[in-house]
Amino acid sequence: MASNNLHVLHALDSARTQMYHFKAIVIAGMGFFTDAYDLFCISAVSKLLGRIYYYEDGSGKVGKLPHKVNNIVIGVALVGTLSGQLVFGWLGDKLGRKRVYGITLILMAACAICSGLSFGKGPKAVIGTLCFFRFWLGFGIGGDYPLSATIMSEYANKKTRGAFIAAVFAMQGVGIIFAGLVSMIVSKIFLNSYGGPAFSVDPKNSTEPEADFAWRIVLMLGAFPALATYYWRMKMPETARYTAIIEGNAKQAASDMGKVLDVEIQAEQDKVSKFRAANDYPLLSLEFVQRHGLHLIGTTTTWFLLDIAFYSQNLTQKDIFPVMGLTDKATTVSALTEMFQTSRAMFLIALLGTFPGYWFTVYFIDKIGRFYIQLVGFFMMSLFMLIIGVEYSFLNQRAHRWYFAALYGLTFFFANFGPNSTTFVLPAELFPTRVRSTCHALSAASGKAGAMISAFGIQNYTQDETNSKIKKAMLILAFTNMLGFCFTFLVSETKGRSLEEISGEDAAEGEAEMSHRTAPVQPEASWE
Repeated sequence: MASNNLHVLHALDSARTQMYHFKAIVIAGMGFFTDAYDLFCISAVSKLLGRIYYYEDGSGKVGKLPHKVNNIVIGVALVGTLSGQLVFGWLGDKLGRKRVYGITLILMAACAICSGLSFGKGPKAVIGTLCFFRFWLGFGIGGDYPLSATIMSEYANKKTRGAFIAAVFAMQGVGIIFAGLVSMIVSKIFLNSYGGPAFSVDPKNSTEPEADFAWRIVLMLGAFPALATYYWRMKMPETARYTAIIEGNAKQAASDMGKVLDVEIQAEQDKVSKFRAANDYPLLSLEFVQRHGLHLIGTTTTWFLLDIAFYSQNLTQKDIFPVMGLTDKATTVSALTEMFQTSRAMFLIALLGTFPGYWFTVYFIDKIGRFYIQLVGFFMMSLFMLIIGVEYSFLNQRAHRWYFAALYGLTFFFANFGPNSTTFVLPAELFPTRVRSTCHALSAASGKAGAMISAFGIQNYTQDETNSKIKKAMLILAFTNMLGFCFTFLVSETKGRSLEEISGEDAAEGEAEMSHRTAPVQPEASWE
């Protein structure tokens, strides 16, 4: 069966790459820039929160967030993200991608500002307020995942669709870089204004007065990229696939796409109606299970396993940097100096390991394919984490810290030139239009469940006072990555095919048409 029976779909899949495609990448990508900044800047300031609000007077130690409090501060946004993914993903299929797209940005911007304004008397009140707003910040972030992926997949042509979706997600890497860079700049500005860490060796007097401003500024700055792109999100038309296939309005779909893309689109209302009827089955149906059940298991399990490793890498790196010798011990530096060193290490790892991986995927995904990139990525992550775990005693020596840093950086590279990118792309392509946003949301929410295991479980290993459990954590992560490698075989390659070919929507429409043509004529019912 030839793909794209509908002219509106054929026109989108065969359209040459145009300026609006790049504009859509920027508009959707800035959401992911904001997402990554908001989720990962907390790693740069969480130690600062401990030194400000949990100072252990007379103990000879600098303040530190208790394990449970640290896990909640880091993980509460992930709980919100999971919830937001499920809610906004479902709304994206029920109300339309565009209708709820702007709400996510407003929620993210408002909660980023409110997070920095967290108030209260005493540590519990401040941290409690912060966690409240970061939950709702995560809720907005969660909505961006299924909506951005679905919108970009439905706008793109089939030859470059993978690169376009991956480019949107690659803005996450830029956001991680800026999380480290902004934290580094803010802490350095306050250090210079104070005159440097002159009293850094005295734990009773190692937290600068400006430290309480520093973490608030870093969190609030996350609102600006969201606000900057709100207007352009509101100007985006609804995707033609949603308008035609779900709403059944071929004329409106042709009109919307004609405004932003230089393509000739015919409004085939009768054909659209038949196409809708042939693919009108819900998520909770035997037909969906038969067509896409294994795909959904594949996308949810691989994203779940990947995020255990990926968020363990990002959220616990602040605890691993001292082991690698990239930052000084907390007892020897002031609060802002520790924040500066942690942010600098985050920035370097992201710039040299994380960032290139994303853009390697953008370049190669439509050449190599999603399937092989994901397989190789999982395998290499597992290999490098296994080496770190097995050779931890050797790598833990200060003389070998650059070997440790190189291996650790390579795990970041192959996470992003691998499953961290492809698990985002595949759910936006494998499923039919009617449930695409919901299926992407289910896959992404499964990933955030894995991230929560990282935040509330793996962190307990990396926060060990003697760092003796980091070896065990690396071995656990190596095993989860190999499981991800195995579950990848449940998904199929999607490169070079239209969304309707991949999901089987064309075949269903063709079968319905053939059945209509060959069915015997039934005698009219008699009421006599």
